[in-house]
Amino acid sequence: MEPISREPVISREECTASVRHIRDALYVLNGKWKLPLIFSLTESSKRFGELQRVLDGITPKVLVKELKELELNGFVLRKVYPTTPVTVIYEVTPYAGTLHNVLNELKEWGYKHREKIKSDMRK
Repeated sequence: MEPISREPVISREECTASVRHIRDALYVLNGKWKLPLIFSLTESSKRFGELQRVLDGITPKVLVKELKELELNGFVLRKVYPTTPVTVIYEVTPYAGTLHNVLNELKEWGYKHREKIKSDMRK
């Protein structure tokens, strides 16, 4: 069987380290809502209701949980303003910017994958 790519084969230690790094990233960004949530907030800061509308299908309970976890990991900032009623705005931190390339690549891959599936279904 021929290797998929022509890149040099990496050592077992390098492979193990790479797998560990991927697992670390997935541990923090796991689930179907975290990356779309971060992406949505990179477009603009939003209130809770706005996030629910953008992330069609997310329940309020799950959104609260995801926002708390993203805040805990330094990706999202929750700002509370002393208005009546209280205004809460969610925004991304500068650290979330480190995911810019990942999000764009994932978005492009998702588009291409959707097109491939549609094309395959037409056959």
